[in-house]
Amino acid sequence: MKENAKDTCLAIFRTGLAAVEPREAVKRVLRLTNDDLRVGERKYRLKDFKRIVVVGAGKAGAPMAQAVEEVLGERLEGGLVIVKYGYTAPLKKVRLIEAGHPIPDEAGQRGAEELLEMVKGLGGDDLVLCLLSGGGSALLPFPVEGVDLAEKQETTTILLESGATIHEINTVRKHLSRIKGGWLAKAAAPATIVSLILSDVIGDDIDVIASGPTVGDRSTFRECLRVIEKYDLNTPMPPSVMTHLHKGTGGAVQETPKPDDPVFCTAYHLIVGSNILCLEAAARKAEELGYHTLILSSRIEGETREVAKVHGAILKEVIGTGRPLASPACIISGGETTVTIRGKGKGGRNQEFVLACGKEIAGLKGAAVFSAGTDGTDGPTDAAGAFADWRMVERALAMGLDPDAALRENDSYPFFERLGVLIITGPTNTNVMDVRILIAV
Repeated sequence: MKENAKDTCLAIFRTGLAAVEPREAVKRVLRLTNDDLRVGERKYRLKDFKRIVVVGAGKAGAPMAQAVEEVLGERLEGGLVIVKYGYTAPLKKVRLIEAGHPIPDEAGQRGAEELLEMVKGLGGDDLVLCLLSGGGSALLPFPVEGVDLAEKQETTTILLESGATIHEINTVRKHLSRIKGGWLAKAAAPATIVSLILSDVIGDDIDVIASGPTVGDRSTFRECLRVIEKYDLNTPMPPSVMTHLHKGTGGAVQETPKPDDPVFCTAYHLIVGSNILCLEAAARKAEELGYHTLILSSRIEGETREVAKVHGAILKEVIGTGRPLASPACIISGGETTVTIRGKGKGGRNQEFVLACGKEIAGLKGAAVFSAGTDGTDGPTDAAGAFADWRMVERALAMGLDPDAALRENDSYPFFERLGVLIITGPTNTNVMDVRILIAV
């Protein structure tokens, strides 16, 4: 067992990341034998298809496309995948477009328009491999008529800062898009569509990941309005957005394609990587390092500070009573929390989690906490997350830092930067939500 808790957490985290490396994840499920392409349990005869093209969007798009190129070789005609700035890889046939995330930009809109136009020209003897991963929704901005990109950007910012869940955010996004919420599959018909998906949402709901461009949409315009009412967003929302949503509830605008639409009869969707696979690999590493290990849950969501309090309470229980595990203990959780922005500082949900949890475990000797985004970014920062132990508050006060003020202002990044405990990995080219690690020795 390592003595340095930060190094221990990083080793555990990196092992989890390796288990959901997108290139290998795709190659595990995509195999070519003679003229048969196997995708999971399904088999496609390549002689039945004139063309095979790749489309997609998400932070893991580049290594996923690499895997497809390696498996199909010359049988692949080409394609287009939209990725976050900096999340690239060398490709031979598939073209990459870099675009903005989490706020969509013009590069993303141009890419989405080009991608949609590309699939419109396909026929019944064509095969589309669609590669989707976290971030795909922001990277595919193609607003509906009457809503421009600036208004879509404003809407995205409002939703992100409201504390809404990714399910709620993507419900609205789908109903403001010409490509998400099943519209990409509708445009590609009658081509056969196979979607390979790296999940970044609670429960691995395929109609939520990247806002489900190739999946029948279960949500409705009415649900969009309920989300806006729930978070009291009627006033800040752009008028054009509210007009469109109200038209939808009244039937003046067509609903998104639903799961019973015949266009989805031949569509196939396969999850190739998820948060639980990452956590299981991380847990095995913790056991190798000598820890009693428990995976708490891969489905944790809710307000970040409240989730942090619960995790802090678990550490207190472990050290105080030996329940649910005796020390040395490592408790791992995953999922994705939300932050309701009230201050004007710089940070992200993982850094805020560690700050709040670090306050909870102050003085609890032997306790440490780590949280990081598997994509390598946390909010609008270059950090994946942060680390803290039972001495965080003491060290901060000695340096003239105020943990309460940092939390109040959502200003966790400069706080942890001063302490030297930011977790900076750079782009990981994967995204299966967050990993939180609690250590008790």
